[in-house]
Amino acid sequence: MDALTLLKVRELEIAVRVWNPDAPRTVIAWHGLARHGGDFDDFARQMGPEWRVLAPDTPGRGLSSWSLYPAHDYLYSHYMTIAGVVMDHFELERTAWVGTSMGGLLGLLLAADKDTASRIDRLVLNDVGPELGADGLASLASYFAVPHRFTRFSELEAELRRHYADFGIEDDDAWRRLALDSARRLPDGSWTHHYDPRIGEQFIHDTPRDLWKDWRAIRCPVMVVRGATSTLLGAESIDKMRETRPDLVSLEVPECGHAPMLDRASQVEPIHDFLTRPMETPTPSDDRPPWWRRLFGQRKAPAAE
Repeated sequence: MDALTLLKVRELEIAVRVWNPDAPRTVIAWHGLARHGGDFDDFARQMGPEWRVLAPDTPGRGLSSWSLYPAHDYLYSHYMTIAGVVMDHFELERTAWVGTSMGGLLGLLLAADKDTASRIDRLVLNDVGPELGADGLASLASYFAVPHRFTRFSELEAELRRHYADFGIEDDDAWRRLALDSARRLPDGSWTHHYDPRIGEQFIHDTPRDLWKDWRAIRCPVMVVRGATSTLLGAESIDKMRETRPDLVSLEVPECGHAPMLDRASQVEPIHDFLTRPMETPTPSDDRPPWWRRLFGQRKAPAAE
């Protein structure tokens, strides 16, 4: 990262990692459940110098505060409040949003909510959507429900390689960087993951909602990225998403599960193209044909990137 901004939201300090702070365009990149904003380092570099990338650390992760009250702070409603504070601090009336897993769902909620929808210019969902695979969700919930402790750093790295095997990471140096960015030493000298072990309580305290209703409420252009072997987002779910949004742009990442790291050109370039191409953004009262039909004059949605 090129800069670090620390914001206060209630009693919590929120760390926002910033790349290209003086760039003319801005995208907020929000990480997944047990990750942090540092995961977007390669993404930010490949987006290029014209893009300022803001990557907050959700409370309980990375450099942000841990909550003393997980039942109040480790919730999507609170993350939405934090997102608003981030946008206000950086004076963003509207912004592009790229979200991985949990960060994607957060962007979906912001783009659907009547109080925040106008602030999301374009939305990229990385391996997440309004319908989530039960097996994938159960696996996440069970893994993060218990603390993990390792006697040696090498054991932690080996566990990260096992647990995040579906990220599509191919390079030993990338695995080592992931381990260095994911490790926290305990008072007895052992190792554990960087995040608050109580983040898994979100599965207990957060209120279930009809995400398909939220999906239908979105008016900004949307792109979805899917790992080809993802257990969280099925290919059939994307087909259902396209039924109500024929303008949906999609990208499938081969030999990857949940979730693509967005760390290479084959993943970043289509996102860059989606965020920069000219398109009209409809409003909730807009009953005109979708942007792709007005722009390209075609009867079918544009081919997936």
